[in-house]
Amino acid sequence: MRLILLGPPGAGKGTQAQRLVAKHGIVQLSTGDMLRAAVAAGTPVGLTVKDIMDRGELCPDDIVVAIIADRIDQPDAKNGFVLDGFPRTVAQAEALERVLREKGLTLDGVVELKVDEGALIRRIESRIKETLARGEPLRKDDDPEVLKTRLDAYRRQTAPLIYHYREKGLLRAVDGMAPVDDVTAAINWIFAKPVPSKTSTKPASAQKTQPKPAKAAEPAKPKAGAKKAKGGSKKAAKPAAKVPKRAGGKAVKPVKKPAARKAGGKGAKKSGKRR
Repeated sequence: MRLILLGPPGAGKGTQAQRLVAKHGIVQLSTGDMLRAAVAAGTPVGLTVKDIMDRGELCPDDIVVAIIADRIDQPDAKNGFVLDGFPRTVAQAEALERVLREKGLTLDGVVELKVDEGALIRRIESRIKETLARGEPLRKDDDPEVLKTRLDAYRRQTAPLIYHYREKGLLRAVDGMAPVDDVTAAINWIFAKPVPSKTSTKPASAQKTQPKPAKAAEPAKPKAGAKKAKGGSKKAAKPAAKVPKRAGGKAVKPVKKPAARKAGGKGAKKSGKRR
């Protein structure tokens, strides 16, 4: 499973990414975490992007794409990954598509966490208080003013990704302001594997069998011809019935019977006279 989580800073992408990792056995690819790790390690990339990150600005595409491409090749990413915070521009999205295509991979979907920006500022302020209460150091971007700068960058540069992935049929939107568990359930429902329905094939099979009665009805044409043949036999029978009368002529004329009766009558009269 290969997913992308979209949403402004503070939308909860990191939390949902961790839950997807636990559920599906995939890895979380957070450009922010990777870049922060590079900064902490003092790598050349880390030194390059340190000042950029502190100002809340976006890192150059070539640096981020190179980090992602290298991370996807790691053994623990073979089962899949969820990208958190990348891509942030359409250019990065197109670069990611090229990288995946070269590796023979595709995205399974993109989830947009829809949130209210005013609520995000209040959320970051609450997170700062909680972090300080735990005695933990604040991140450089845990600042309302920095958040406003990042929100502005999101609207200008990252929001167009929504239309980019929608046109590709990959985008799914989730209410990011809902309780965390509800957001997780919504994401899991979206990517749940559909169970094949046995009944779904019935309409197709019914359509295939519909032409069969039509084929069976085709022999009706010979029947129509048979009716004509019967009609012809009736016409032939009429001459046959007349033929004996015509063919018999004088030999079969029923006149003999009346003649015999007449003859018998005359004989009776004569015998009466003789007596």
